[in-house]
Amino acid sequence: MSVPVRPDGKVSAPLIDDLDAMGKNPTALARDIEQELGKFIRDPVVTVIVTGFVGPYSEQVRVVGEATKPQTLPYKQKMTALDVMIAVGGMTEFADGNRASILRTSENNAQYSVRLKDLIKRGDVSANVEMKPGDILIIPQSWF
Repeated sequence: MSVPVRPDGKVSAPLIDDLDAMGKNPTALARDIEQELGKFIRDPVVTVIVTGFVGPYSEQVRVVGEATKPQTLPYKQKMTALDVMIAVGGMTEFADGNRASILRTSENNAQYSVRLKDLIKRGDVSANVEMKPGDILIIPQSWF
Protein backbone atom coordinates (compact mmCIF):
# COMPACT_ATOMS: atom_id res chain seq x y z
CA MET A 1 0.00 0.00 0.00
CA SER A 2 1.03 3.59 -0.46
CA VAL A 3 1.05 5.71 2.71
CA PRO A 4 2.02 9.40 2.81
CA VAL A 5 4.05 10.91 5.61
CA ARG A 6 1.84 13.56 7.20
CA PRO A 7 3.09 17.12 7.85
CA ASP A 8 3.63 16.17 11.51
CA GLY A 9 6.16 13.51 10.38
CA LYS A 10 3.99 10.49 11.21
CA VAL A 11 2.43 7.70 9.17
CA SER A 12 -0.77 5.76 9.74
CA ALA A 13 -1.87 2.50 8.16
CA PRO A 14 -4.23 -0.36 9.01
CA LEU A 15 -3.22 -1.77 12.42
CA ILE A 16 -0.67 1.05 12.85
CA ASP A 17 -1.60 4.35 14.44
CA ASP A 18 0.64 7.42 14.30
CA LEU A 19 4.09 5.90 13.85
CA ASP A 20 6.89 8.49 13.80
CA ALA A 21 8.68 8.51 10.41
CA MET A 22 10.55 11.80 10.58
CA GLY A 23 14.32 11.45 10.53
CA LYS A 24 14.28 7.72 9.78
CA ASN A 25 15.67 6.01 6.74
CA PRO A 26 13.41 3.51 4.89
CA THR A 27 15.01 0.47 6.56
CA ALA A 28 14.58 1.82 10.08
CA LEU A 29 10.98 2.75 9.34
CA ALA A 30 10.32 -0.74 7.92
CA ARG A 31 11.66 -2.35 11.13
CA ASP A 32 9.42 -0.07 13.25
CA ILE A 33 6.39 -1.01 11.14
CA GLU A 34 7.27 -4.69 11.44
CA GLN A 35 7.47 -4.31 15.22
CA GLU A 36 4.02 -2.69 15.35
CA LEU A 37 2.49 -5.25 12.98
CA GLY A 38 4.10 -8.05 15.03
CA LYS A 39 1.43 -7.46 17.66
CA PHE A 40 -1.18 -8.74 15.19
CA ILE A 41 0.70 -10.71 12.51
CA ARG A 42 3.32 -13.40 13.00
CA ASP A 43 6.70 -12.49 11.41
CA PRO A 44 5.60 -9.57 9.20
CA VAL A 45 7.93 -8.53 6.40
CA VAL A 46 7.79 -4.86 5.42
CA THR A 47 9.63 -2.96 2.69
CA VAL A 48 9.51 0.84 2.59
CA ILE A 49 10.13 2.56 -0.73
CA VAL A 50 10.25 6.37 -0.92
CA THR A 51 8.26 7.44 -3.98
CA GLY A 52 8.37 11.19 -3.47
CA PHE A 53 10.16 13.66 -1.25
CA VAL A 54 9.31 17.29 -0.58
CA GLY A 55 11.60 17.98 2.36
CA PRO A 56 11.15 20.12 5.43
CA TYR A 57 8.87 23.12 5.05
CA SER A 58 11.76 25.53 5.61
CA GLU A 59 13.62 24.08 2.62
CA GLN A 60 10.82 24.08 0.07
CA VAL A 61 10.70 26.49 -2.84
CA ARG A 62 7.25 27.97 -3.40
CA VAL A 63 5.97 29.48 -6.64
CA VAL A 64 2.92 31.75 -6.51
CA GLY A 65 1.08 34.04 -8.88
CA GLU A 66 0.98 33.62 -12.63
CA ALA A 67 2.81 30.31 -12.92
CA THR A 68 1.05 27.72 -15.07
CA LYS A 69 0.97 25.37 -12.06
CA PRO A 70 1.76 27.29 -8.84
CA GLN A 71 3.14 24.80 -6.35
CA THR A 72 5.67 23.89 -3.70
CA LEU A 73 8.85 22.17 -4.89
CA PRO A 74 11.52 20.31 -2.96
CA TYR A 75 14.76 22.29 -2.91
CA LYS A 76 17.68 20.67 -4.73
CA GLN A 77 21.29 21.81 -4.65
CA LYS A 78 22.23 24.20 -7.46
CA MET A 79 18.53 24.72 -8.30
CA THR A 80 18.00 27.77 -10.52
CA ALA A 81 15.04 29.91 -11.56
CA LEU A 82 14.98 28.07 -14.89
CA ASP A 83 14.69 24.70 -13.10
CA VAL A 84 11.78 26.08 -11.09
CA MET A 85 10.01 27.46 -14.16
CA ILE A 86 10.33 24.14 -15.99
CA ALA A 87 8.86 22.33 -12.97
CA VAL A 88 5.82 24.65 -12.79
CA GLY A 89 5.21 24.56 -16.55
CA GLY A 90 6.22 28.15 -17.28
CA MET A 91 4.08 31.27 -16.93
CA THR A 92 0.50 32.04 -17.92
CA GLU A 93 -0.23 34.40 -20.79
CA PHE A 94 -1.14 37.08 -18.24
CA ALA A 95 2.19 36.96 -16.39
CA ASP A 96 4.55 39.90 -16.19
CA GLY A 97 7.68 37.78 -15.99
CA ASN A 98 10.16 40.64 -15.91
CA ARG A 99 8.55 42.04 -12.75
CA ALA A 100 8.87 38.73 -10.92
CA SER A 101 10.66 38.63 -7.60
CA ILE A 102 12.21 36.20 -5.18
CA LEU A 103 11.37 36.57 -1.51
CA ARG A 104 14.34 35.08 0.33
CA THR A 105 13.18 33.95 3.78
CA SER A 106 16.70 32.92 4.78
CA GLU A 107 17.78 36.58 4.52
CA ASN A 108 15.03 38.18 6.64
CA ASN A 109 12.59 38.31 3.70
CA ALA A 110 14.88 40.25 1.37
CA GLN A 111 13.29 40.68 -2.06
CA TYR A 112 15.19 40.38 -5.34
CA SER A 113 13.99 41.15 -8.87
CA VAL A 114 14.26 38.42 -11.46
CA ARG A 115 13.63 38.73 -15.22
CA LEU A 116 11.78 35.50 -15.99
CA LYS A 117 10.45 36.63 -19.38
CA ASP A 118 13.98 37.43 -20.58
CA LEU A 119 15.15 34.07 -19.28
CA ILE A 120 12.38 31.96 -20.81
CA LYS A 121 11.43 33.84 -23.99
CA ARG A 122 14.82 35.34 -24.96
CA GLY A 123 17.18 32.77 -23.48
CA ASP A 124 19.02 35.39 -21.42
CA VAL A 125 20.98 33.12 -19.04
CA SER A 126 22.18 36.12 -17.03
CA ALA A 127 18.63 36.19 -15.61
CA ASN A 128 18.99 32.58 -14.39
CA VAL A 129 19.57 33.09 -10.66
CA GLU A 130 20.28 30.38 -8.12
CA MET A 131 17.44 29.55 -5.76
CA LYS A 132 17.91 28.97 -2.02
CA PRO A 133 15.95 26.81 0.44
CA GLY A 134 12.79 28.60 1.57
CA ASP A 135 12.63 30.97 -1.42
CA ILE A 136 9.26 32.18 -2.66
CA LEU A 137 9.08 33.05 -6.38
CA ILE A 138 6.34 35.63 -6.97
CA ILE A 139 5.11 36.10 -10.55
CA PRO A 140 2.78 39.10 -10.84
CA GLN A 141 0.00 39.62 -13.35
CA SER A 142 0.67 42.11 -16.12
CA TRP A 143 -1.36 45.30 -16.46
CA PHE A 144 -2.39 45.62 -20.07
